[in-house]
Amino acid sequence: MNVTRGFTGRPRVHHPGLPPGQYDAGDDWPVLSAEVTPDLAPADWTFRIDGLVAEPRSWDWDEAHALPASVYEGDIHCVTSWSKFGVRFGGVSLDAFWDAVRPDASATHVVAYAHSGYTTNLPLADLTGGRAWIAWEYDGEPLAAEHGGPARLLVPHLYFWKSAKWIAGLRLLDHDEPGFWEQNGYHARGNPWEEQRYSGD
Repeated sequence: MNVTRGFTGRPRVHHPGLPPGQYDAGDDWPVLSAEVTPDLAPADWTFRIDGLVAEPRSWDWDEAHALPASVYEGDIHCVTSWSKFGVRFGGVSLDAFWDAVRPDASATHVVAYAHSGYTTNLPLADLTGGRAWIAWEYDGEPLAAEHGGPARLLVPHLYFWKSAKWIAGLRLLDHDEPGFWEQNGYHARGNPWEEQRYSGD
């Protein structure tokens, strides 16, 4: 694991919207990655959805940007205990991509995979209904590579390891299939309000 900013010694600031066990990181955005940051230009970025869908397909940078723009304004929570409030991400709601591929009724789970090789698993229900995005802007600026740019998955109601950086695709399955951290002891879902940090929580 590559940690480029410290996670200890920071003042703990209370916020009434903090999930249990979290602290308000304020203006800091700690960087945590399971792998080396890839050198990925927007022109080389692609995103694919396949598996249990009617029409598997891929999008390049321009094709993804041609979809209706959407913004998330709210909070994010990391399993390492920091939270950030009032963040703003820009991109496209995953619902626009689902409309294009039409998930099969038998699909229950998704494996998200990154251009770096990272994977994480999620229930399909956590990625529908305006609760998940493909994001390429943060606070009105292009998303920095260290934070998952050129584009990342954004699932803000779950711990942030579920929001895969450098997103490359989603594969729909009829069963749960653990990703990188889930195979290494992390919780299958990762709900911060229930402190689902590790397997068994």
